[in-house]
Amino acid sequence: MTEMREMPGHLARRFQQIAVAVFLAEVEAAGFDLTPVQYAALAAIAANPAIDQITLAGLIAYDRTTITGVIDRLAQKGLVVRQASARDRRSRELLITEDGQQTLAAVTPAVEAAQRLMVRGLSEAEATQLTRLLQKAIAAANDLSRAPLREGTPER
Repeated sequence: MTEMREMPGHLARRFQQIAVAVFLAEVEAAGFDLTPVQYAALAAIAANPAIDQITLAGLIAYDRTTITGVIDRLAQKGLVVRQASARDRRSRELLITEDGQQTLAAVTPAVEAAQRLMVRGLSEAEATQLTRLLQKAIAAANDLSRAPLREGTPER
């Protein structure tokens, strides 16, 4: 029987625990109240103005049914707004606000510091290799996810 500490799933769960803890600590120390998913959503909205929630969920590999709560919290913080789509009246488009743009710019150094802390026990080459291997493993198993990553930019 394989020891737990040699199981990729266990290691991935532990790394996720560490990643979230480090992210939250760095972002809070910088004076912000954002979760990793909120940051990912905010960055994706900034990069894709007028994106809809379903497309956003695919771009950040987040569950379509729970992305609404993430957007609700970002909207409550004044970082994003929803507006009716000009193409589809049933759809709502997401836009980053001026406060959202300022927050994104100001919090990004803390997010980048968190990324470095997560791999502090590795050399730069090892950190690059870990990232590459994680990307490769995730790409190969993406279709097994309940919230698969959807590559590319949203259709307009």
